[in-house]
Amino acid sequence: MNAQELALSSSRNPRTAATDANHFILTFENNRFASELFGQFDQNLKLIEERLNISARPRGNSVSISGDLVATNQARRALDFLYDRLQKGGTVEPSDVEGALRMAVAADDQLSLPTMERKAKLSMAQITTRKKTIAARTPTQDAYMRAMERSELVFGVGPAGTGKTYLAVAHAAQLLERGAVDRIILSRPAVEAGERLGFLPGDMKEKVDPYLRPLYDALYDMMPGDKVERAITAGVIEIAPLAFMRGRTLANAAIILDEAQNTTSMQMKMFLTRLGENGRMIITGDPSQVDLPRGVKSGLVEALQILEGVDGISITRFKDVDVVRHPLVGRIVRAYDAQYVIQDESEQIDR
Repeated sequence: MNAQELALSSSRNPRTAATDANHFILTFENNRFASELFGQFDQNLKLIEERLNISARPRGNSVSISGDLVATNQARRALDFLYDRLQKGGTVEPSDVEGALRMAVAADDQLSLPTMERKAKLSMAQITTRKKTIAARTPTQDAYMRAMERSELVFGVGPAGTGKTYLAVAHAAQLLERGAVDRIILSRPAVEAGERLGFLPGDMKEKVDPYLRPLYDALYDMMPGDKVERAITAGVIEIAPLAFMRGRTLANAAIILDEAQNTTSMQMKMFLTRLGENGRMIITGDPSQVDLPRGVKSGLVEALQILEGVDGISITRFKDVDVVRHPLVGRIVRAYDAQYVIQDESEQIDR
């Protein structure tokens, strides 16, 4: 790379001045956005330094980046993407930086997605509602978000903390705001109550709320609270346990089944066949956390086997590396997975 100006000097894009192959200076035209990009006390730049093992030193609205050639280019692509996000009215938190870095690294891996541009800017799938814009933070999230756009039935399976449910609800909210569907239907199997909710106090909403709280949380994150309440009252957003789906045909709706690993085979078949005209269905769950009685096969596990390769159905499988919560969560998932492998091997030897 020769020493020269590499980018346009417009107010839209940062300018890149290269001094040698492993060192360049990024200059951002908007001082306020540059400050937000670098983070309070330059915490975002420190995170980039830590994750990529490079040097990222700020000076005014510029940052001097040096280190390994591949890593410095990953930093540049991540910063370009995040700056563009700020220009479009978004915000940049440390979790957004983590996501941009994951995607930048993935773009250079042999297993990178064909939808990502390797040399220029990052191209991440996004979900946009009036309240919030969410960008993919891992390659698997990117694939999942694109699958929800193109497929009528999508399975998102994998460990906790990978964003399966959150992104599904966000996508449903986006479809509702676009007018692509008339309503949102959110459901979960109330396994803890054995699907027998009558003994619980209160009306139906009060009975099932404890089991559906994660879905509520995601909804309120995507839409203004008053609009969520009005939509629930008007039946535009319906939240119900799986047991109450029987006998219905759900047309013109975005339908989400969460914690699907706790469905039986018959429950899963019943739910899948509820899909009506212009319906979009998303099913999420973690096959490693089945709470069904011993000997009862998970409807999710069976469905994944039966429906693999069926036209119109997309299956996205998340792994521990896709965990976007606290980094410790990913390590916990890996530790448990390793223990399960040891137990399985021990049981096979005993047999």
